[in-house]
Amino acid sequence: MKIDPKLLLASMGLSAGAVLVVMGLNTGLTGREATNLPDAIENISPGEGERVLRQSQIIVDFIDGYEATLYIDGIELPTTRLDELVSSGTAPAPGAQIDLPPTAIYDPGNFTISYLPQDGAPIEELKQGEHSGKVRFWKIGQSENKSRVYTWKFFTD
Repeated sequence: MKIDPKLLLASMGLSAGAVLVVMGLNTGLTGREATNLPDAIENISPGEGERVLRQSQIIVDFIDGYEATLYIDGIELPTTRLDELVSSGTAPAPGAQIDLPPTAIYDPGNFTISYLPQDGAPIEELKQGEHSGKVRFWKIGQSENKSRVYTWKFFTD
């Protein structure tokens, strides 16, 4: 039986291609692995390398039990706790508006810290170009001395 060299070469090429596809699927990073976030952080927005609008909100979402301080472009943003805004003794009526100060807002019920650029805030708008985000976080009940830091970059158009 004679082996056709063209068929042999084509079969070897297809086999090598199939092996490379399987290897790629096994080593590809997707989902949480691709974000490279610390275990304490569930999500950030904008994410690493994302492009956003100048008035976009910046949010860091933690797993239960963490507090944080947020920095944008090296500026430490003053933080207001949401529970302190509503702890005046009377709960706001359902659907009532609460005036939020132009600071980073820490929501202890959802373990998030967020910042919205606005008039009167330390950063009124995100200028066009690259920005650095940094969050310093620690477990509730522990000292801030035991805090960890996560940094990332994002861009505005």
